[in-house]
Formats: sequence, C-alpha cells, structure tokens
Amino acid sequence: MKKLSIIALVITCIVSVQGLENLLHYVIDDVPAGSYKYYSLMYDGLIKIRLSTQSGDADIYVSQTTTKPTYEPDRYCLQSTTCGEDIIYIPQSFKRPVSIGVYGHPSHESSRYTLLVYQVIETNGNMFDEQNPAYDNFPTSRNPKMLEYENQMFLEILQEDGLVITAKGLGLETVFTNILKAYSDPGQLVIVLGTNDDEETYFIEQLKNQGVKHLPRIVSAQCLSEEREVMYLEGGVLFISGRILVVDLLKNRVPLNLVSGMLVYRAHSILNSHQEAFALRLYRKTNKTGFIKAFTNSALAFTVGFAQVEQVMKKLYVKKLYLWPRFHKIVNTSLSKYKPEVIELHVKLTAKMLAIQTALLDVMNYMVQELKKINKYIDLDELTVENAVAKKFHKQLQLQLDPIWDQLSFKSKQLISDLKTQRSLLMCLTHEDAVSFYAMISSLQTMEYAMKSSGWTVLDVVDDMFKNAKARIYTQNGDFKPEPNPKWTALSETLLEISHDSAKKKKESAEKILILTQDSRTCGQLKNYLTMGAKEYLLFETMKKLKPDKIQNLKKPETLKTLSKPENLNANTDMETDAENEDERESYVLTLSQKPETNDEEDSNTRSENINSSQYFEECSQLVDMDLTTISSSDPILIIQSIKKGGDTMSLHRTLDEVQPSYVIMYAADISTVRQLEVYQNKYPSISLKVFFLIYGGSVEEQAYLTSLRREKDAFDKLVFAKTTMVVPAEQDGKCAEPTPSDSVDEDNTRKGGLIEDQAANVNKIIVDMREFRSELPSLLHQRNIEIEPVTILIGDYILSPEICVERKSISDLIGSLNSGRLYNQAVAMTRYYAKPMLLIEFDQNKPFGLQGNYYVSKDMRSIDITHKLQLLTMHFPRLKLVWSPSPHATAQLFEELKQGRPQPDAIKAAQIGMDDDTDDKNIMAEKYNCHIQDLVAKLPGVHSKNLRQILNKGQSLDYLITRSKIELTEMISNESDAELLYNALHLKHKPSFESSTNGGVKAAASKVKSRGLFYKKKPGK
Repeated sequence: MKKLSIIALVITCIVSVQGLENLLHYVIDDVPAGSYKYYSLMYDGLIKIRLSTQSGDADIYVSQTTTKPTYEPDRYCLQSTTCGEDIIYIPQSFKRPVSIGVYGHPSHESSRYTLLVYQVIETNGNMFDEQNPAYDNFPTSRNPKMLEYENQMFLEILQEDGLVITAKGLGLETVFTNILKAYSDPGQLVIVLGTNDDEETYFIEQLKNQGVKHLPRIVSAQCLSEEREVMYLEGGVLFISGRILVVDLLKNRVPLNLVSGMLVYRAHSILNSHQEAFALRLYRKTNKTGFIKAFTNSALAFTVGFAQVEQVMKKLYVKKLYLWPRFHKIVNTSLSKYKPEVIELHVKLTAKMLAIQTALLDVMNYMVQELKKINKYIDLDELTVENAVAKKFHKQLQLQLDPIWDQLSFKSKQLISDLKTQRSLLMCLTHEDAVSFYAMISSLQTMEYAMKSSGWTVLDVVDDMFKNAKARIYTQNGDFKPEPNPKWTALSETLLEISHDSAKKKKESAEKILILTQDSRTCGQLKNYLTMGAKEYLLFETMKKLKPDKIQNLKKPETLKTLSKPENLNANTDMETDAENEDERESYVLTLSQKPETNDEEDSNTRSENINSSQYFEECSQLVDMDLTTISSSDPILIIQSIKKGGDTMSLHRTLDEVQPSYVIMYAADISTVRQLEVYQNKYPSISLKVFFLIYGGSVEEQAYLTSLRREKDAFDKLVFAKTTMVVPAEQDGKCAEPTPSDSVDEDNTRKGGLIEDQAANVNKIIVDMREFRSELPSLLHQRNIEIEPVTILIGDYILSPEICVERKSISDLIGSLNSGRLYNQAVAMTRYYAKPMLLIEFDQNKPFGLQGNYYVSKDMRSIDITHKLQLLTMHFPRLKLVWSPSPHATAQLFEELKQGRPQPDAIKAAQIGMDDDTDDKNIMAEKYNCHIQDLVAKLPGVHSKNLRQILNKGQSLDYLITRSKIELTEMISNESDAELLYNALHLKHKPSFESSTNGGVKAAASKVKSRGLFYKKKPGK
C-alpha cells in the first residue's frame, strides 16, 4: 500500500457547519482507467476527505476493515462517486489506519486528481457569535492562518510549476514558509536558492514555531565536501548558495536523480545571479521530472530591458506566470474583511521648509532640462523631476548610462552627480532636523565644491535656499533659536491621544506602540527627542555638528548657559560619544513614565509642551532583546524601529508577530509596510489595530509615496499585458528528452563514410579554479558545451591545455594586483610552469571598454599609471600574453577558439603544479628550492614545464650541467629533441664575432656556481 506522504500543512482555517477545517495532507496524482491508487490515513479525530478531479473521472472508496477497498459492496465502508468533487467525512470512531482507494473510471484513459485531507475541529457555541469568535480558540502569536488569496497562491504554485510575482508586502514569505513546510520531509530532497542569512533564519524560526520536526538545514562554505554529500543523501530542505551548489553538481556530489525539486527565492535577480541560473541548467539537464518553483515580490525589476519577464522565465525553466497585484480581486476581498483604523495626519511644512523645497525642485528641474539638452540622442524620457525623487531611480539611471559613460561629457557627469545631491537634500529636509540639514547644506557652500559641481550653487534660488536654511536655526539678531521638526509635534500629540485611549480601555497588560521609521538615523533622532526634549536635543545636535566658532558669540538661552559649565561640558562630551554609538542601533524600547496630569480642556500646544519634557519618556535598553509579550507593566511600551532593521527584510514580520502592537505610528511612508499592516490585521482579527500615518502634505515625501504606487501599478499592467501576449515554447520547462548522439549526426560530414564520431572524445575541457565560480564565465563556457572541471589550483585561474594557463583579472582586481605586486608573483609562477601563459583583462559588459579617468581608477591614481605598469610587466615577462576582452561572452568565445586542436588538460597534474612532490615538509622545500637558478635554467632552449623539474632534480650544478654530453642530457630529460636544443644552446657558437666574450661569460658563470646545487640557496655571509 502506498502511504500518504507525511506533509503537515497548516494552510487555512475555514469556517463550516461542523467547525474549523485544518488541511493536513494533499496528494496530486494520476490513476489509469480501471485501476486503483491506495493510501493509508493514520490521524485521529474527525477527518474530511475531498477528492477534486482535474481531468477524467475519479471516485473514492474508504474502509476500516480492508487494506484495499474497491467498488464491491463488501469491500468499502464509505464511498463517493460524483463527477467533479467528492467529499467524505471519516468519523473519529473509525479504526486506524483507515484505507483510502481512488478508482479511475474506465471511460477515461487516465484521471488526474487532487486529494485533500482536512482535520475538522469542532467548536463550542455559536460559530458566528461575535462575543466568542472561533478564531479565539487558536494561538494568535505563533501559527497564524493563511488568508484566502495566500491559500489560492499556495495551491496554484503547488499544483503547477511557475513564477509567482506579488506586490510588495502581500505576505509572500508566508506562502513560501508553507511551501517549505510541505517539503520538509526526509523522503524528499528540495534545494532552495536565492535566500540570504536573515531570510533563512526567519523561515527556520517560523517552521520551528509551527512544530515541524524535520527543519530545513543551511549548507554553508564551512561544511566540508564529505559533509555536504551526507546532507544531500539525508534529504529534506536545504538552503544553499549558487556557487557551492554549482561546484557540487559539477563534482557529481549531488544525487540529481533523488532531487524532488528546486525553490528559487528572489527570482527577479536570476539574470544577474549567474550561479543560480547555472545550477538550474545543470539540474534540468539531468533531472527531467523534478519541479522548479520561483517567487519574487519585485514587479519593477521586470520593467527594465526588453522582454525581461520572458528571459527570466526561460532561465528558470518555467512556463506559467502567476501575478498577484494589490488590485487583484481576491486580494481586495481578503484584505477588506478586517480593516485597521487608519488616521492620516497631513503635517504642514513650515514656511521656510516649503521655500527650501521649492528651491530644490527648481534646481532639479534645471538639471533635468540641461541633461536632456546636452544628450539629445539618449533616451531620457523617464528622467523627470517626479521620477528623480524616487528611491531607486538613480540606480536605474546609472545602469542605463553605464555602457556609454565614457561618451558622456564632463558636464553631464557633473549634472548626474549633482542630481543625486539634490535628492539627498530633499530627503534630509523632511527626515532630519533643522540643525542636521543646515550642517549638510553648509558643507556645499565651499569653493572646493563649487569648482567640482555643475554650477547650480550660483543660481539665484540657491542663495535664498541657503538663507532660509540658516533662518531655521538663527534669528535675524543672530540668536540661537532652532526650528523644531513639525512631525515631532504631531508625534507628541499622537502619543498623548494613544495614552488617553489606552487609559479608557483599562487593560491589565501594557499597550504596545510601534513607531516605524525610514532608517537607523531617524530611530536615534526620535529616541533622543522623546527622552531629551526638542530644545535640549537640537542644542545637542548643534554642539556636535556645527563648528564651535559659530556658537561662541550667541546669546545663550538658559539651557545653553547650563551646559556651558565645565562639568556639564564634560558630561556633554561623554553623552556625544555615547550618542554616536547609539545612532547605529536599529531599534529602541521606551516606557511612558511620570505622566503629567492633563484634562480634556487643555489645548494641543500645552499637551505638546508637556510631552516635550525630558522626563516624560525613559529608555529601557534592557528590553530590546526580550520577549515583550511577557512584560507585565501598566505603562505603555514604545518600540521605535526602522522598517528594514539592519537590512533584514523580515524584521517587521518578526516584530509584528512577537510584539503584536495595538497602535502603529508610521513616521515614514512605505507601500510595503502599509500592506504588511493590512495583512497583520486580517491574520489577527482579535487585535483592534489603529494606524497613525504621519506624512508631510503637499511635500516631496508624499509625492515619492504616490509615485512608488503608480510605478508598481504600471509595472503590473505591463506584466498582465505581457502574460496575455507572450508565446511560451512547449519545451521551455526543459522536461523534453534531449536528442541522442545517433539522432543528431552531422549531415554535412559525408566524406567520412557517414561514420559517427566518438563525441565524448571530442568534448573540450577546461580546468577552472574554485574561486572563479563567483564570476559568470564558467556558466558561459558550459553553455558552449565545454566541460568544466572545478579544481583548487595554485597557479592561474583557467587551464585550457597542458601549455596554456590563463590568469583572469577584472579591472578592479587588475588595479589592486598591480599596486600590491601580487600580479608580478603570479606572472613569475605562470611563466615558470607553463609554456604559454596569458593574462586576461576582462571588462564589464555594462561599462565602457576602456580605462576612463576615475570611473575605474581611484582619485590618487591615473589610468596612464596602469598602462605603464603593464608595459613593465610585459618587458619582464616576454612570453606573457595580454588578452583584452570586452565582456565574459567574448572571453568564452575566445577560450573556445583557443581550445581548437589542442590536447585536454589533466586536472591532477594542474592541481599538483606549484606543489613539491618530492617532500611532505614544505619548510624543507623552502630551504632547498633555489628560485633564481630555476628561472635561469627555465629560460634555456629546450627547457619547459615538463622537463624543468627533471633537470633540477638530476643536475648537480651549472658546471655539471654544462659538461654533460648530448647522450647524458637525453637520459636526464628523456627527450632527444629537447636535449639537442639544450646542448646546442650551451656548446655551439651562435655569435662568432663575440666568441671570446661569450665563452668567458659562460665560464665565469660556471665558476661562480661550481659545486653549488641547483636546489640550494646561497648561505648568509658567503
């Protein structure tokens, strides 16, 4: 009997008449006509079996008395023979194991079906009683249910391979976690690509909290090759990097016939992640039945380039495309069931801030127009002021201009650089305080910067901007009176409103308030503001960031006079040092303490002044790493955290699940965070979530948020259109059998009698150093049907033949090697052991083909210095060939041409070159080995890498070598032609006019090294 695979899935909780249904198992299979497929059910309790037929007609029979139930009346206890969907309930009283038989109707050649096994959990009372909802019976912190659209997404990708593209923040990680849970079984081997360390830790934690026994494991570089082989054979889910997997696949360490499938996370980067694509190609070449399922939440990545989504799907070997935008009907329906209470607070910019913002936008508009005017023949339609404010636009613009960067004028490069500066100023205006903005803009008011910039600092609007920035800190009389951030006041009022709201609820546990910021700097800013107060914090920032001479002559307020005392200045210095360390933290935990007594008649200004007291909040740093759900305190707990804590994209999910806040204050606008809060509310409907959205009305911040929404919607519109028009080849999934050698005989090769050549003997092979698998070149070589053999070699990166050794250098690596002298040592080793050494200088295909100023080279080094050093290198090593390649594709083609008609390299010999085979003690080898004598002998005619070691081993000294006859040299090096060349070089008179000097030189050289072995260095003092 075929046992049902133990795949514990907690997909969704569905409210039915009996109770809640928890999906335990699923099976997708085919049954031939007139045959049965049998399964065994071991779980106790009330079980619901649902059989859905996709094609044909399948029926279900259940028995507790026989192991193979059939349609005969005495061979089954329960049955369902409807067309389409069959449902059977198995009572708890049925004896376990229960046998299940799926019968294929004879009217169809084959029937494909999906068998779903649910556990029905009965509930007490009315299922629809609002006072006692059914979901309260389940834990809400560790195992949340899946939403309707997540369930649909899960079932679609589980049933058929494809690429899933979701909008940001829609819970793709939840679906991926359940996919991992489905395959967390030793009986299956599933490999996961594309995840980082934070994501792997998050997925393992989630599965552990859900009670999964066989957790996924991480295959890292610390695991030895023997350990990795054992892990592959043990099965389960493995997180592994593309580089390690490619090496193991080429070394045949992975049992490809046992691999159930591959999961690709962050699939949009497959075109740039060369090793992941290489691994998928190696996998699909051998395994034609395993699955490939890919996931991503970056729709914008598919709008760059031509037919981007088609290229990605081709690299992934998938034919189906699943799109889940926010405007999807099922997504709208699912997230509309429980909506959080959202309060939008459109904070007004101050008059000075608005004037500065207007000036910055005018400057950006000037730069955009100048760029388009100078570069009329470049497609810059996307370059607008609106798009330039977006977060990732400058990165996309740089990628677009990189290939033609050397063709751009110096003015254009200045404008692009200044455009980034203007965006930074805009972000600083809305996210930082007045002192920080003034310190940043003051650094641009120097003659040095004016000479490097495109000239925007001399515009009329810029002068007014500088004046307004200064007026935010100093009065007309020169008094120090900084302008507080308008969002601070709004935040203070919001916290007071939450405090009053929580006091009315009279909860025993403390309310948890989560403030989400853009980055760690804003986290530190809000923490200091809430604990120090606005005046003290701004004074602290002034002492830290502005020059001392600018505050020495100010009329000091009371707080400044207090801080002027010597003891307070020392304390302030210590505080500054501590603050610099604190700024690096990504989260803070504060408690609301010593609340001032207020009444409802107080106006907002009075309440704001009260909350600005430095004693209103106190930091509880010891609570940061604790489980906040276990803290018993009546005071509200305030958590300040950046949206991506330390670059961890899963940090917000983890915080929401662990802390479960009732109030969230969005200090920064982010579409992904908004959707995550929507999902959080629907997964925990028992929590009444209240979201306060703080945003500057009519500002660049608001425009950037709206632009990100529009761009994502446009991206999905393009993807929907591409899905309806794309043509997917039937063989794109790679599951079709490849033609055999007998089916692909070369029809043009008829002059050889039609004989089939031994293709295995003609396969080209290249030995590649292990460290080179970080680059794209090995993958491109494999695409050209060149066998790749990964070996750890000491000399060179690529061994093309026994004579050709190639050292590959990117431009940055070349500059570093020239400066450190490492390249000289590598050239010495290559010329010593190989007859045809080569230095490959490979450029990036997305960058210009040439050394252009500071584009590749640092400011303290010119491109002419590199060429001078390369000239010296070629003068010292005449046999070293320089090969210039514009891209990895050109390099692969070059290697293929160099391989034609040449013998294949030996991996064992290549690995041994550079190592001493005569002794195990490398310290003795260092004392015995004479590099200078070896270099001299290696340059003699007839001496090469194959016989050099024999000459050094058998030759006693140069005097001994010169006095040998031709026959003795032939016996020494075992090659008559090489011995003749060496003998003639040592004894024949090649230059009669310089006979005396030549003979004298040889004799002198021989006398100096007489009786000195070739392997022994000159001892000190002699």
